[in-house]
Amino acid sequence: MIRLVVADDHPIVRAGLTALFALEDDIEVVAEAATPDDAVRAAATENPDIVLMDLQFGPRGGVTGADATRRIRQLDAPPYVLVLTNYDSDADILGAVEAGASGYLLKDAPPHELIAAVRAAAAGESALAPVIATRLLDRMRSPRVSLSSREIEVLDLVAAGRSNTEIAAALFVSETTVKSHLAHIFSKLDVSSRTAAVSEARARGILR
Repeated sequence: MIRLVVADDHPIVRAGLTALFALEDDIEVVAEAATPDDAVRAAATENPDIVLMDLQFGPRGGVTGADATRRIRQLDAPPYVLVLTNYDSDADILGAVEAGASGYLLKDAPPHELIAAVRAAAAGESALAPVIATRLLDRMRSPRVSLSSREIEVLDLVAAGRSNTEIAAALFVSETTVKSHLAHIFSKLDVSSRTAAVSEARARGILR
């Protein structure tokens, strides 16, 4: 039996997923989590095989599903984490994969694909939606036009209105390092301002 925790801040989504998995003889939802902290707690106490994790909980800028994924994967004998989200930007995908997610699916995936992904993740296999797999392959094939994960972090904070000082503090680096990252970002995106960089990154699907 595959023991599953469903983590999403929308009650209707949790109820729908729980009802879907109730139809499967080999999958049991052992807990629901409405916050990232609840998800980590359930992962530590309910002995699940899989945590099905949303990425965005509550207000933008709070603790994310990627943060919870990282904490879950640091547990003793951690469960696998399968991300189920609406977001397919490079920032979201790379953040989740680097946090230790075993798979990444979008919420418009058909039910049979989601169920198959849960079974694959429980078996220790990766489970990526086709569009996500294509995006990651494209990044590997054309690294010259791709931003690094740290550059994406910097740009995401710029998009949130943070100053260089605030970005340096958030990432535990110097302001000089932040400025260096921004210079590389501007060069790669062929722009000359922070606003233009954010706009271009959104147009390319790098940021939400």
